[in-house]
Amino acid sequence: MKAVNIGSCNIDYVYAMEHFIQPGETKDCIRMTKGCGGKGLNQSIAIARSGVEVWHAAYIGPEGDFLKEKMASKGVDTRLVRTGNGANGHAIIQVDANGQNSIILYGGTNRQFTHGFVDEVLEQCQPGDVIVLQNEINNIPYIMEQAWERGLRIAFNAAPYDDSVRQYPLDKVTWLIVNEVEGAGLSDETEPEGILDALEKAYPRINVLLTLGKDGAIYAANGVRTRVKACSVEAVDTTAAGDTFIGFFLRGILDGRSQEETLKLATVASAIAVTRPGAADSVPSYAEVIDSELYRNFR
Repeated sequence: MKAVNIGSCNIDYVYAMEHFIQPGETKDCIRMTKGCGGKGLNQSIAIARSGVEVWHAAYIGPEGDFLKEKMASKGVDTRLVRTGNGANGHAIIQVDANGQNSIILYGGTNRQFTHGFVDEVLEQCQPGDVIVLQNEINNIPYIMEQAWERGLRIAFNAAPYDDSVRQYPLDKVTWLIVNEVEGAGLSDETEPEGILDALEKAYPRINVLLTLGKDGAIYAANGVRTRVKACSVEAVDTTAAGDTFIGFFLRGILDGRSQEETLKLATVASAIAVTRPGAADSVPSYAEVIDSELYRNFR
C-alpha cells in the first residue's frame, strides 16, 4: 500500500520581512532564500518523512530539476515526475517577524496535467493505494472520477480554495482536508462545528479533517468527532505547517490508529515543523516526532 500524490512542485522565493507589504509600500526584505515548495511537494515529503511509501506525479519546468532531486533525497519516489513546457510553478512568500506567511502562486507547469498522464499514473496504482490531491493543479475532477472508478481512496486538501472546488465530485473523496477558510467556503458556515455539520450533511460518506491553526484540529469520521489542541511552541515559519500535519495524519490513518493517536502524531509533527525555517526542509522525521518531548507530554 502506498500514497500516490498527483500534485504541485513549486519553486519558493521566500522574503523575510518585518511586516507584510501594504498597498503602495516599497520596503527592503531582511533576507531572501530560494527553495522547494508547493503543497504537493511538501505533502509528499511529509508523507515520506512519516515513513509511508509515496510516489509523486508532477510536471516541472527545465529549471525545476532540483525539486525532483530534493524529493528523492527525502525518500519520495519520483519516477512519475515529468518535464513540461514553460516556466515551473512558483510561489512568492512573505514571512513576517511573527512567523506568519502570505503567499502568491504562479501555476506554470503545475497546470499541464493531461488526461493521458493521469491515466498513466492511475494505471500504476494498486487496490488499497491512496491518491493525494491539492487544489494547485488542473484536471482535478477528472482525477477524482477516474480514481473512484478504479476503487482507489482519495485524500483531498481543498487548498488553495476557490469556488471551483464546489463543482468537484467531492462525494468521491475519502478524506476531505480543510482549514477554517476552506471549510467556510465549502459550507457557508464560519464556526468549526457549523462547518462540520454542513459538510457531513452535504457529503455524508466522507471523513473530514478540519485544521484550526493555533486552535488545533477536529477530525470527523464514522459519526465521531475528535478535537485536539495545538502544541505551544515558538513559531519561526508556518509555511509547511499544514502540509506536515497532513502527511503525518495520513500515516496515522494508514496505520489504523485511533482518531486521538492520529491527531496527536500530526499535531506534534506540525509543531516541530514551525520551529524551523523553510518549507520542505522543516518537516521532521517520524523518529524525531515520536522521540520528542512534545510527543511524550502531549495531552
